[in-house]
Amino acid sequence: MAGDRRAAGALGGTGAAGAPPGQGAVGAPGRPWSRYDDARTTVVRDILRTVISALAAQAGRDRLDILDAGGGTGGFAVPLASLGHNVTVIDPSADSLAAEASADLVLCHSVLEYVDSPADAMASIAQVLRPAGAVSVLAASSVAAVIHRALAGRFDDARRLLAGIGGSGPEAGPPRRFTLAAVVGLIEGAGLRAGRAHGVRVFADLVPGMFADADPGAADALVALERAASAHPAFHDVATQFHIVGYR
Repeated sequence: MAGDRRAAGALGGTGAAGAPPGQGAVGAPGRPWSRYDDARTTVVRDILRTVISALAAQAGRDRLDILDAGGGTGGFAVPLASLGHNVTVIDPSADSLAAEASADLVLCHSVLEYVDSPADAMASIAQVLRPAGAVSVLAASSVAAVIHRALAGRFDDARRLLAGIGGSGPEAGPPRRFTLAAVVGLIEGAGLRAGRAHGVRVFADLVPGMFADADPGAADALVALERAASAHPAFHDVATQFHIVGYR
């Protein structure tokens, strides 16, 4: 299932149809961003801005060829296409990835949790990356899943998930959850270099959304806290997800 996804929105600055940041930008399509959505996505958006800028400078062109494996709601593919990049949303299977032409950047967000073989999928991604290309990997944390279930009073579920943590690989799944070491192992096992890890949604999933929506000052403070905590190694495993860029 491949095809270009082009629509309004942006990773930063002005949003769709001249709307201010957060309106029609990277978030759930078809409705304005809430402040809570911003806290949940800001870390990945910040990283992608930096990665795309560096890739464009290395390639000597502003327009990159980007593959979005899975695509989801189009929350990243649509804004990137609106910035002028060639964005193709594809099925995340290893066969579909292997059939694609080369790319400067592959988005692998919440994909490894569901593919038949995470290792095969990552190997296929590595094969389509151009020299100096990159893959943006966003994966669910097995440690955070235990914490969230315990906080919800689902203690048996938390204990069951806890028992599955400890191996070097991902859970059997799907859906799978990962330790940071397991995702780094998948990236390096595909012959790529793993960049710096960031925690995503360290606090945003623990704070009721109504608090951030009701008080703009609190929303901005939550975003600042997410940004600060994302780079701190102590918070990587307790974040709902972690993000790593793999480089060819």
